[in-house]
Amino acid sequence: MLNITVILICITVAISFYAFNKQDLLGRLMMNPHLIKTKGQYYRFISSGFIHKDHMHLLWNMFSFYFFGTAVERDFDYVFGEAGAYYFIALYISAIVVSDIPTYRKEKNNTDYNSLGASGGVGSVIFVFIILQPLQSICLYFAFCMPGFIFGLGYMAYTYYQGRKSKDNINHDAHLYGALYGFLFCAITYPTSLLLFYEQVKYWLVKLF
Repeated sequence: MLNITVILICITVAISFYAFNKQDLLGRLMMNPHLIKTKGQYYRFISSGFIHKDHMHLLWNMFSFYFFGTAVERDFDYVFGEAGAYYFIALYISAIVVSDIPTYRKEKNNTDYNSLGASGGVGSVIFVFIILQPLQSICLYFAFCMPGFIFGLGYMAYTYYQGRKSKDNINHDAHLYGALYGFLFCAITYPTSLLLFYEQVKYWLVKLF
């Protein structure tokens, strides 16, 4: 069975490596709301999700995507059967686009704004994982572990903070909107997941207190 996560990682790594240090190419692929508005370059909504600022930006996004993506793929295969792979691809690609829409609306008249990275797609996959497995431990730096839903709260707070202060061409807001989109995707395609999420978190809290 094909591992869609690995295929998407290979594509992203190949494009990112090819584009490193090619400023003209990066300029044509990055998320630039003003050019989308004035030139109709809508492809940037997708192309910006397959390029990265540097090796560390790429490594962090793809490592996170591999860890959570392979788990979500398995869950989707269980929930959606043979259509699971299509749901997974739809989640990832649509999240890259949808997570950039708030940024587009905010920056469409800003000629200097550019951003890049798979933040929206990765954020959506992480949050789908949390919705489906809220009590599964997630470890920071392989040491500090916590239930997924607690990690999710911290993740949202951190991305919101980074989005307010960062000026590094990485669209940190896309992590936040991607996470919210992941929640919405589950609500639409698998509504039962939200009830299961609630019951599991409720059980954990009752045991704790």
